[in-house]
Order: sequence, then C-alpha cells, then structure tokens
Amino acid sequence: MSIYVGNLSYEVREDDLRQVFSEYGTVKDVQLPIDRETGRVRGFGFVKMETDAEEAAAIEALDSAEWMGRSLKVNKAKPKTDGGSFGGRRGNNSGGGGYSRRY
Repeated sequence: MSIYVGNLSYEVREDDLRQVFSEYGTVKDVQLPIDRETGRVRGFGFVKMETDAEEAAAIEALDSAEWMGRSLKVNKAKPKTDGGSFGGRRGNNSGGGGYSRRY
C-alpha cells in the first residue's frame, strides 16, 4: 500500500521526499505527479515503504507536520477507482445538456 502526501510545496523533488520518509524506514518508491500544462509538481505525491509498520510510523509522525513552509497531509493512499465524475444529468432522459433552450 502507498502513503498519500498532500499539500506539498511546488518546489519539492523526489529526493527531498525520499530523505524525509527514510527517517522512518526503507523507502521503496516515490512518485510526484507532474502537471501536463505547467510541467511542475502537482502538490501531492505517493511514497511506498518497506513494511506496514514503517508506513504507520511515517504517517503518525508526518501528518500535519510543517515542511517546506506547508502543513503536510499524510495518510494511507486510497485505491484509484475507475470511472469518474462527469457531473450533469447523464442518462436520465431529461433531454438536458446543462443548458436551457430559448427560441
């Protein structure tokens, strides 16, 4: 399982995150998603630790901790679900497309 790390500085790098989490155990992997439009870090990331105990220790110590001028949000990552939220009124025969017709 992965650890979700939110509210990261846009200046953070994978090595920075790896160094902080390595204080709580062996870091197996670090991922920092990059924004396609701006090319910069999106402000969150994922860290995989060697054991569940190491994950728990890192979460306990780092959730709400201040780092790089930000208060971190650290918890177990939730599995990504397929599909998405499109909003609007899809498939309910309302005939609407999110707008009203005026003649």
